[in-house]
Amino acid sequence: QVQVVESGGGLVQAGGSLRLSCTVSGLRFDGYAMGWFRQAPGKERERVSCISWNGGRKIYADSVKGRFTIYRDNAKNTLYLQMNSLKPEDTAMYYCAAELRDYCSGSRPPTGRWGQGTQVTVSS
Repeated sequence: QVQVVESGGGLVQAGGSLRLSCTVSGLRFDGYAMGWFRQAPGKERERVSCISWNGGRKIYADSVKGRFTIYRDNAKNTLYLQMNSLKPEDTAMYYCAAELRDYCSGSRPPTGRWGQGTQVTVSS
């Protein structure tokens, strides 16, 4: 059974920073790309970033480029998202998911590979 657990969310002022973490068990972590997604109230879930199985390729949404950094530690089965220069529009529930393949294909990760999310709130 795959378990995905996010942590690190919280309340921060605009311009501040947060680091999200995501720990995965029940799945060969280094066999899959990993993605961060977010969903704000009343909006659809969107992909924020993706990282290939070995960290060699990273993809970012235009809205977070230059501010967010995704990275992973395969020895610890953990994915991270360093978020700097946060804006109120970054406020959302952030989710981690194991992607379908070992590269960032753009496909929606399968059901059962998602965490429960961690809330990020950025005040103005």
